[in-house]
Amino acid sequence: MSSTKPSIAITMGDPSGIGAEITVKALNDPDIYEQCNPFVIGDLKILRRALHVTGVELELHPITEPKDAEYQHGTIDILDLDLVTEDLKWGEVSSEAGNAAFHYLKKAIALTNENKIHGICTAPLNKEALHKAGHIYPGHTEILAELTNTKDYAMMLSAPDLRVIHVTTHIGLMDAIKKIDSDRVYKVIELADTTLKKAGIESPRIAVCGINPHAGENGLFGNGEEEEKVIPGIQKAQESGINVQGPLPADTLFFRAKRGDFDIVVAQYHDQGHGPIKVLGLEAGVNITVGLPIIRTSVDHGTAFDIAGKNIASELSLKEALHLAIELAPRENVLQQ
Repeated sequence: MSSTKPSIAITMGDPSGIGAEITVKALNDPDIYEQCNPFVIGDLKILRRALHVTGVELELHPITEPKDAEYQHGTIDILDLDLVTEDLKWGEVSSEAGNAAFHYLKKAIALTNENKIHGICTAPLNKEALHKAGHIYPGHTEILAELTNTKDYAMMLSAPDLRVIHVTTHIGLMDAIKKIDSDRVYKVIELADTTLKKAGIESPRIAVCGINPHAGENGLFGNGEEEEKVIPGIQKAQESGINVQGPLPADTLFFRAKRGDFDIVVAQYHDQGHGPIKVLGLEAGVNITVGLPIIRTSVDHGTAFDIAGKNIASELSLKEALHLAIELAPRENVLQQ
């Protein structure tokens, strides 16, 4: 099948979480099919259960390859890996579910590497379940990097009026500060610049957060981390022609970026960047892994075990992630074989 619409694989995430529910709700929107050719990688039995819970009336069409998909609204094409049992419980951490989530993603990466799809959009996995299954990764980003042999990558979050990219992510704060260095700061600035240029911004305006309060205030706070770890990376980026400023105080920088002063903020650690995005709304945020040879977007929320199976979870973040995957995906034909 040849199409100008990108083919996007939606990985179901942890089958004990809300991934299946938000997936069927998102694919109940005919506009998604107007813009892309979506199909799900997961477990048929879990999607069937999600349809029952949500009351969404769609048909399920099992496939073994993307070329077998119908890509028609009213039908969900599902590449069924059949990895979990019928009695898997909602909202419980299990190695069975963690292993399934890992293999859904692994299959999607393989299809992308084989040039059979244009991109991947991921529902959330659970890190504890992933580890119980023996897959010791901090999250999606690190799995994607390893399975695509990518060394330099970063997590970027996008919400209305604000984009954030991270120097460090899923490690403790003390470890994060130790890990930050000028080379990594430069690389993340470069990734931000490259990503936004590909998205059509000719000269992205990039701002870099300091590590300490008031970005250290000329050595008044901290132990010279800005001077040692951050400023040399910024200077190197400026010398290469990148439009970047900093380090700037994080307590005002995110306000300025949302106001429109900057196109993206470089955050030094997880909560520094995630907090402002999530204040704008969990349903609005999208997670993008930049630096990969493939397109991958994701919801910016977790598996929400406390509400799984209750038809409470909103699909809006997944729909935003799908729209961004569509926007970023290449338009050349893929091999539907």
